[in-house]
Amino acid sequence: MTRVVISSDHADIPLRQAIVAHVEAAGHTVTDIGPATDASTDYPKHGQAAAQMIADGDADLGIIICGTGQGIMMAANKVAGIRCGVCSDTFSARMIRAHNNAQMLSMGARVIGKGLALEIVDAFLLTEFEGGRHATRVDMIEG
Repeated sequence: MTRVVISSDHADIPLRQAIVAHVEAAGHTVTDIGPATDASTDYPKHGQAAAQMIADGDADLGIIICGTGQGIMMAANKVAGIRCGVCSDTFSARMIRAHNNAQMLSMGARVIGKGLALEIVDAFLLTEFEGGRHATRVDMIEG
């Protein structure tokens, strides 16, 4: 069973809640650390908190959401050892797992709708890292 941390800023709490329900229905354990209200909040703290849970070993994978997915992804990637990519399509979601061994997926609530978001989440969660030549490249990213 995969432990998934999910967070967002205030951009789209209903989308985050739909993703939580979807991921739980797929049999994963979810920790939702996003805000409870749509009061304006700062995406860096939410991205970094989710990434830190993975870095600390308290979660295996993470899904984070802000308006574009970009800012919260940048904040998550500041945590040592984290690889997070923004995806607006299922192909990219598969590739960040298969080729980059990304532990985190970021999405833009103002970029994609709920149906596509759930498809992207499935692509991310169902894809395994391929290793091989990709492992060499991931090692280069890690420095």
